[in-house]
Amino acid sequence: MVVMEKKVNEEVQEQVYQTPNNNDGSKSPINAKEKKTNVRWFMVFLLFMVTALNYADRATLSIAGTDMSNQLGFDSVMMGLVFSAFAWSYVAGQIPGGWLLDRFGSKKVYFWSIFLWSAFTLLQGFLGIFGSAGTAVMILFGLRFLVGLAEAPSFPANSRIVAAWFPSHERGTAAATFNSAQYFATVLFAPIMGYITYTFGWQYVFYFMGALGIVIAFGWLKLFQNPKEHPRVNRAEMDYIEQGGGLTSMDQQETKKEEKVKGENWKRVKQLLGNRMLLGIYLGQYCITTLTYFFLTWFPIYLVQERGMTILQVGFVASLPAICGFIGGILGGIFSDFLLRKGFSLTVARKTPIIIGMMMSMSLIAANYVDAQWVVIFVMSLAFFGKGFGALGWAVMSDTSPKEMSGISGGLFNTFGNIAGITTPIIIGFILAATGSFNGALIFVSASALVAVLSYLFLVGEIKRVEFKA
Repeated sequence: MVVMEKKVNEEVQEQVYQTPNNNDGSKSPINAKEKKTNVRWFMVFLLFMVTALNYADRATLSIAGTDMSNQLGFDSVMMGLVFSAFAWSYVAGQIPGGWLLDRFGSKKVYFWSIFLWSAFTLLQGFLGIFGSAGTAVMILFGLRFLVGLAEAPSFPANSRIVAAWFPSHERGTAAATFNSAQYFATVLFAPIMGYITYTFGWQYVFYFMGALGIVIAFGWLKLFQNPKEHPRVNRAEMDYIEQGGGLTSMDQQETKKEEKVKGENWKRVKQLLGNRMLLGIYLGQYCITTLTYFFLTWFPIYLVQERGMTILQVGFVASLPAICGFIGGILGGIFSDFLLRKGFSLTVARKTPIIIGMMMSMSLIAANYVDAQWVVIFVMSLAFFGKGFGALGWAVMSDTSPKEMSGISGGLFNTFGNIAGITTPIIIGFILAATGSFNGALIFVSASALVAVLSYLFLVGEIKRVEFKA
């Protein structure tokens, strides 16, 4: 039977607080009405900005790559090799990144993550000093590999922070907000980086984004705090978060229990991998991320080769799905939390937007049967809106990850999801080579959305927090 989520009353309630006396420092109870602060929403704003930077730094090579390859003499094989570097290390770094988060906490690990990926981004601007294309491409591959490795803890950290700062009935909106930054990054930073490349040269894209990231890293260190350490959080907000299931003590050193038994952590990892609910969630995330990487990699080429659009048209058209994905992402989280506040179970509130969104994404197969460009653009925008609407995987992770290993759990989730970053471009490439058409590719992407729906309907089951067996 589905467990109904406990609804939290958001109205200000009269509470009894302990305050110090004037002289001896002893505490006495007083009755006070206190309006809760909203510091938690500033925390998710920080996550939004850092995640936008994250995705913008991933895209630097896409923007600067043409001018860079022309100047340094990179051929298509070299560029393909370099493009793959990020995904391999990003996937490989998920579980180690999750372990670091569980061991050292979100604040410190996230600072070093931002600082390092920004430093490695900045260093890419100095590739012009190498005369040999072979030498330059090896160094660029290494730097892109390190960028992916440094970014690996970012999304598991986002999930941990939302679990700590937000009650269950607000996590959908919070997770959708930071996740929607991936679309916002395209809308905001792509024109900026394009202008810098055109006006100053490709090197300055890396200088600018790297320097900006280093500044943001130190800003993060100054502005981010855990819930129980933040000076602006009052008792009313803390009670509101905790009564709604927020894990406010997640990173408190005094509450951490260090594992002394050799092999205990691996035993717990095996429990995570053997959990049917989590395996269904992992499969669903892989399928959802397949849609993401289709739009990030092959979609512009589809518009040029299959639909005969010019590069100028593609630059405009490709931004429309990103905008629709951003809007869909925000609305999906709001809708999920709305269902929770109306008394629906956590399972219903999370699954419903995911299933609706993935069914909308399946509409992109209709592009195989229409000729009008505006219809194709509409179908693709609708599909990406649906992808954003249903992209609640990180909210589900915040709801289900065991508090003892939330970082590693998020790392496993992101590992399965981002394997799609490796497989999707390759599979679509083989389909194109075999058929000479994108029709099969669109069927493959639509089928992935269908598998995500089936996974959440029949494999995931009840959504609840995992508890380890003794």
